[in-house]
Amino acid sequence: MAKTMHGLVCLNDGYSGSMDGPYVDDLAPYLEHREVDIPEPGDGEVLIRVIMASVNPSDIHFIKGEYGVPRHAGVPAGFEACGEVVASGKGGEGIVGKRVAFFASRSGVWAEYAIANAMTCIPVRDDVRDEDAAAMLVNPMTAIGMYDEATAKSDAFIMTAAASQLCKLIAGLAKEDKSQAIAIVRRDEQIDHLKELGAAHVLNYKSDEFSKELGDLTKKHKPRVLLDAVADQMSAEIFFSMPKHARWIIYGKLSPELPKLNEMGQLIFMNKRIEGFWLTQWMKEKPVNEQIAAAIRVQEMFASGKWQTDIADKIPLSKVHDRLPALLSKMNAGKVLITP
Repeated sequence: MAKTMHGLVCLNDGYSGSMDGPYVDDLAPYLEHREVDIPEPGDGEVLIRVIMASVNPSDIHFIKGEYGVPRHAGVPAGFEACGEVVASGKGGEGIVGKRVAFFASRSGVWAEYAIANAMTCIPVRDDVRDEDAAAMLVNPMTAIGMYDEATAKSDAFIMTAAASQLCKLIAGLAKEDKSQAIAIVRRDEQIDHLKELGAAHVLNYKSDEFSKELGDLTKKHKPRVLLDAVADQMSAEIFFSMPKHARWIIYGKLSPELPKLNEMGQLIFMNKRIEGFWLTQWMKEKPVNEQIAAAIRVQEMFASGKWQTDIADKIPLSKVHDRLPALLSKMNAGKVLITP
């Protein structure tokens, strides 16, 4: 096997202290396409030949220094992919040769090879496509975790940025359970497709009738959870319009706008809560048997065709600088995948 590989390596260390959202006009300040040494797996680790890697909002926050873990200059970026395990350190021998879905550990997936913790790799069924396997963890596992939270006390919930790949997966879960998913979008052309996927109600935030329609639905269905990836003034207005005991669960920051919390008394007198959801923390807190059950359900949903990853584009490593920035503003069009 060769000793070097091509990868998109970070140019900066640590955090930037900013929070501008998962968009960039130019990747040059953050990443460089470079030939680097193929990393060697240590104890409990495996070396994986990357087949396809996902681009998630968290990746863009990460390369800009806006995420919950620090960057390391000279190390490939990218969190999530599928690939073939080609070598292992002590303890990882059992999955050598298998196709797996995985999170990178100390060397990222926007490269020809990546390092992962062997215990966190998920062997992929033969009837699951590479495209689905490459996007099988961040969005699907988050969808299951947040859906369980959203429906714990009520079968009705609200979700913003509902045309995203993640919310499409949640709509599919709602369809399975006949839950009342109230989806918030910004364009009328997104409405019918989300209803087909399983959203019970789809509202356009920009419509003149939005406030009345949302008010009627919250009065009728009493949703207790707002699943929110936008975290702007719209989100705050929706949250404060919800009934007692509502939870605002923030899992992303698509908007750079900072919301004004004008009705703080609701947190006291209506027992409302504002909290965050991070898949990494959720997986740390869940027992192993529950994580395995979630992973099995994810693969079943993809294998059965009830879930499918919508693909916006597949980009070779060498073309990422040229093509990715323009696609970041169109993430609702589908998943962007990087291929070696």
